[in-house]
Amino acid sequence: MTHTPLPGGTFNLADDLVVTRFGYGAMQLAGPNVMGPPADHDEAVRVPREAVELGITNIDTSDVYGPYVTNQLIKEALHPYSDSLHIITKVGAQRDAEGGWPIARSPQQVRDGIYSNLKNLGLDVLDVVNMRAGGPMGPEPGSIEEAFSTLVELQEQDLIRHLGVSNVTPDQVAEAKAIAPIVCVQNSYNVANRYDDALIDSLADEGIAYVPFFPLGGFSPLQSDVLSAVATRLETTPMSVALAWLLRRSPNILLISGTSSVAHLRENAAGAGLALSEADYAQLDAITAS
Repeated sequence: MTHTPLPGGTFNLADDLVVTRFGYGAMQLAGPNVMGPPADHDEAVRVPREAVELGITNIDTSDVYGPYVTNQLIKEALHPYSDSLHIITKVGAQRDAEGGWPIARSPQQVRDGIYSNLKNLGLDVLDVVNMRAGGPMGPEPGSIEEAFSTLVELQEQDLIRHLGVSNVTPDQVAEAKAIAPIVCVQNSYNVANRYDDALIDSLADEGIAYVPFFPLGGFSPLQSDVLSAVATRLETTPMSVALAWLLRRSPNILLISGTSSVAHLRENAAGAGLALSEADYAQLDAITAS
């Protein structure tokens, strides 16, 4: 099958792991607040299938989405998986009855999380697993050695091919790298909230991917106005502008555009390929100080 090239091309996470820079984030396949089943099961199954049809080879998920729902939908939609498709998951949190995200980083909780992901995805080995640190409001200082070392043990048991970290501080990135090689870092980042600028640049120098979540949000009214003004001038949406800016920001940035709609997924893929002029890029680049 011939696909229209996705925006951004591809990125080598590792010698045996090449992914499209434009990927799909599956969190929204679950029900409201990422709990329970989706309102439209058939549409939820169609979305990951459409991602593959578009040529996406990078799907981000976790067994805590639902919980279990998202991974089970991915398995229903795509199993047995193509050799070119790479599913990236994470452990380090769980869900409570109120929909909260309490931490789950004891060695046993990490092991349970890996076995649960394997079961619900229908896999014998996971391509990439991110250790999620921090809390609901973002990264928090403190050692991640115990939890990350547990992932390394599971990697040595051939249950995981590659490792990453998520919701982490630069010090925690350094701590993880001192324990074992990582292929990606997944943190909150967008055109206006750029606390990780220096980290992105240092990771790019090392060939390590940076995967931003929350690509459009947390903006001040002035920042939103600038983003909307650029979108209006280019006759597109603020989301398209934000995604296009991220792809241009650094070659190691991978997008995990999240949606529960086939139409929205197609719009995101097209929008991320938006060509920003130097003037557009400079105007957007300046809103971080707004």
